Amino acid sequence: MMSATERRVLVTGGAGFIGSHLVDALAARGDRVIVVDNLSVGARESLKQHDGSGRVELHVEDVLNGRRMRELLDGVDVVFHLATQCVRLSMSDPDLVYRVNSEGTFRMVMAAIEAQVRRFVYVSSSEAFGSAQRVPMAEDHPFDPTTIYGATKLAGELYLTAFRRTHGLDAVIVRPFNTYGPRAHFEGAYGEVIPKFVVRVLNGQRPLVFGDGLQTRDFIFVEDTVRGILLAADAPDLSGRPMNIARGVEVSINEIARLVLDACGSTLEPEFGLERPADVRRHYADITRARQELGFEPQVDIGEGIRRYVEWFRATFPDPAGLLTREQPYNWQPV
Repeated sequence: MMSATERRVLVTGGAGFIGSHLVDALAARGDRVIVVDNLSVGARESLKQHDGSGRVELHVEDVLNGRRMRELLDGVDVVFHLATQCVRLSMSDPDLVYRVNSEGTFRMVMAAIEAQVRRFVYVSSSEAFGSAQRVPMAEDHPFDPTTIYGATKLAGELYLTAFRRTHGLDAVIVRPFNTYGPRAHFEGAYGEVIPKFVVRVLNGQRPLVFGDGLQTRDFIFVEDTVRGILLAADAPDLSGRPMNIARGVEVSINEIARLVLDACGSTLEPEFGLERPADVRRHYADITRARQELGFEPQVDIGEGIRRYVEWFRATFPDPAGLLTREQPYNWQPV
């Protein structure tokens, strides 16, 4: 039985990378967590630590099923909406990216309004901005997404803003920048740069850098991302005001390759390939608002974070041979 102080929360995409870490944090602080995930990207394995705890329940469902989402939202206090299809699928399967990211968000918001959910936390993305037009990038930076993924994440923000105005929905929008850490995906189109570099280096291959490697990102360790999301979710007066969640430090992909090679104890040099289509050239966040209004301060710098990720990866995959068959090239062929 739930005590008077326990919240009932629902996390879409809760078996995924960031989502599963968010579920860990919510359960650790005493919330009852309903996880919705169709397991197209997420994995039951990411939630195995909660087996038998009674605090986390997984429902293998699709956010496009509005009727089922409405049923699961009965008695829920807060929704954390993370279900998404990733940026690289924008080229090969834009229809899927649109349906999950845009239509799925719309259906979740509609179900939340009908269920009278107290607060809806939408996890957007820095990709909604596109490449930096000025730095650092504050929350009011112009929007110019370079991919369908970025456009759909921006559409979700606009849905939340409109529903707040027309239906009074208490909507919180957070924009994480490039998150990395344990459970990050390295497989195919879902793989991110740090995990892909690690897989290659631990197999004695050179990290593959697309383009000149001078493109930059603002990398944030997953524990810091989750802490920022929770601080925003708990803030009493944040509705309708987006919040950047990042380290506030610009790092080039060439520097990431060097840090991965060092953490893996490798003397290899990066390999350079063709530039990726529609790639963001520069990301560098202004996190002044998060610092001042949430008391948010990232704890893990990029060097320590990569070392921690490599340690986790070695412990999880003691024999990385064969992982290269799962770490496959991005499909750059447009439909």
